[in-house]
Parts: sequence; C-alpha cells; structure tokens
Amino acid sequence: MREFATGATRDNEGKKPGYEGFLSPLVVERFGHYMTEHRVQEGGKLRDSDNWQKGMPRDQYLKSAWRHFVTLWRVHRDSKRDQVTPKMTEDALCALLFNIQGYLHEWLLGRDVGVPSAYAWEAYPKCADYPEFPKAPQSASK
Repeated sequence: MREFATGATRDNEGKKPGYEGFLSPLVVERFGHYMTEHRVQEGGKLRDSDNWQKGMPRDQYLKSAWRHFVTLWRVHRDSKRDQVTPKMTEDALCALLFNIQGYLHEWLLGRDVGVPSAYAWEAYPKCADYPEFPKAPQSASK
C-alpha cells in the first residue's frame, strides 16, 4: 500500500503496466501528424480519426506493412542518396506502426478469424468492454 503525505492511499503499482514509459511522446506526436495527413480521402473528405477501428482484414494490413517495410529498407540502404528525405523515412516508419497496430487490433478482436485471441480474454478482460468484441471462446471462459 502506498500512502501519500496528504493521507491518500493507493495500492502498490506492482505489475501494473507503465504505459507512460512504454511510449515515446515524440513518436506519438509524429505518428499523430502522419495520421492527420492521411485522413484526407479522395475528393477531400476527412475520415474520422478512429475510422480504421471499424475493421479491415489482417491480410490488408500485412500487404501494406510489407510495402512500407520495403520503402524503409530502401531508404535505410540508400540513406546517403539525395532523393531520401527525413519525411520519407518517418512516413515509412509511421505507416509500419499503423499497419502493425491495425493487425494487432484485428487479431485481439478476432474479427476476421471469428474468435478473439484467448490471450486477450485471459490477460485483458477489459477488451470485452468493446461493443464489437465477440463473446469469449469456450476455452477462455471463466
């Protein structure tokens, strides 16, 4: 138990995730700018920032991730060439981050395979708070 000078108490942090320390504010900010830039659709319509959470097949995320990985690889190998810009590198990294996050999101929800990850149910029961989260598989029920 933690007790503060004010008399307030909280349980020990123990094994609680330290989300603030796991992410870089520089990366989150740059990613936010990348995503904002890519919210504009053909015709100029602005999609909602959480539009991707409506769901896409994991194979689409994987195909896109490969394309952006190849771009990053090329940029990495050709980093001394004049046509490589910091924006190219950062955009490739942000695109990979988007696709990895999207793939994991779909995997945890199990939308395109029909069954959510049993790990998500066991380790993250709050996933069930998402309205689109399928019912727990029999093996993960408690």
